Amino acid sequence: MKYSYKVSDAIHILAYVSIVPAGNLSSNTIAESIESNSSVVRRLMSNLKNAGLLASTVGAAKPRLAKPASEITLLDVFKAVETNHDILHVDPHTNMDCPIGANIQKTLNDAYDRIQSATEKEMQKITVQEIIDGIQKRRQQDIS
Repeated sequence: MKYSYKVSDAIHILAYVSIVPAGNLSSNTIAESIESNSSVVRRLMSNLKNAGLLASTVGAAKPRLAKPASEITLLDVFKAVETNHDILHVDPHTNMDCPIGANIQKTLNDAYDRIQSATEKEMQKITVQEIIDGIQKRRQQDIS
């Protein structure tokens, strides 16, 4: 299974922009921090901008948060960068002649809907500011 790192990379971008506002905020520099390609960073930044989470000026590498980090939730970021908002996915290929295969999809969908709802509620409670605070705290511990 291939994992998507879009959410963590998008949060990384928002934290970077917030923590280093006067630094070099080019997509190349941010990509170095993420250890990714600058085109991936630009695409994520575009998604964040379209969602109203990041603001930028054409021709200048000076992105900034479009609203306070305390008002941006992980759910906001998730919805901004992930095209499929489902956390879990049911295998659509089951044997309908089997009593298990014929009934597992709907049963799992019900369970997965509950998990999706609980996950989204938790993501709504966590802000980018909390992530930034955690980064800053760990940076201070590294200095000490």
